[in-house]
Amino acid sequence: MSYAILKTEQKLSRHLASNIPNATLSAQSLPLVPEIKLLLINQDYPQQLLSSEQIQQIMNYPAYWSFCWGSGQALARHILDQPELVAGKRVLDFGCGSGVAAIAAAMAGASQVTACDIDGDAILASQINAALNDVELIYSPDFFADQQVYELILVADVLYDRANLPLLDAILARAKGVLLADSRVKDFQVQGYRHIGRQRATTVPDLAECEAFSHINLYWGESP
Repeated sequence: MSYAILKTEQKLSRHLASNIPNATLSAQSLPLVPEIKLLLINQDYPQQLLSSEQIQQIMNYPAYWSFCWGSGQALARHILDQPELVAGKRVLDFGCGSGVAAIAAAMAGASQVTACDIDGDAILASQINAALNDVELIYSPDFFADQQVYELILVADVLYDRANLPLLDAILARAKGVLLADSRVKDFQVQGYRHIGRQRATTVPDLAECEAFSHINLYWGESP
C-alpha cells in the first residue's frame, strides 16, 4: 500500500473513531462477492453499547462508506456474473459509497469507471478500496457539475428516501443505460425502468436490519 493510501486510511480511521466509539477499519471480503475486499468497520463493533442516537447517526451519516450495503453488494455480484454489461464501456457509479459497484465494473472490463459521491469520505474510501483490489477509478464529487453522457450508470442504495426518486429521471437523461439495485421501494414504478431480477444480500457488517431489506430488486433503465 502506498504512503498516500496509508495516510488516507489513517484519516478515515480517525473520523470513524470520533463518531463511533471503539470502531476500527479492516479489509474484509464480501460474502456475496468474495472477489472484492473493502475497508469496512470491524465486524464486532459495539452495537450494544451505542445509544439510539448514535445508531441513527450511523444509518444516516457520517460513515455509511464504512459499510457495504446490501444493494451495492447485489449490484456488484450482478456485474461480475454478467461482465458483458460493462465491458468496454464508460461507466459511472452514482452515490458510490465504498465504491463496490465501481470496483466490480472495473474488474469486469469497463474501459473507464467514475466513482461519484458528494461525501468526500466516500471518495477517499473508494480510493483505498480501488487500491485494495488493484483497479483504477476516476473520482467525481458532483454528478451535476457537467453534462457528460455515460454508456452505463450504476445506482445502488440511494432510494432510502423516496424523495430521491426524481433523481432517477436525471440519471437516465445522462446515460444510454442504467443498472439500479434497491430494496426499499416496494411499489417501484418509474418510467423508463423495468424489473430484471432479484438477489438476496445483507449489509456488511450486519446491522440486523429488517429481513425485507435483504431482498434486493434489480432494474434496467433505458430511454425510449
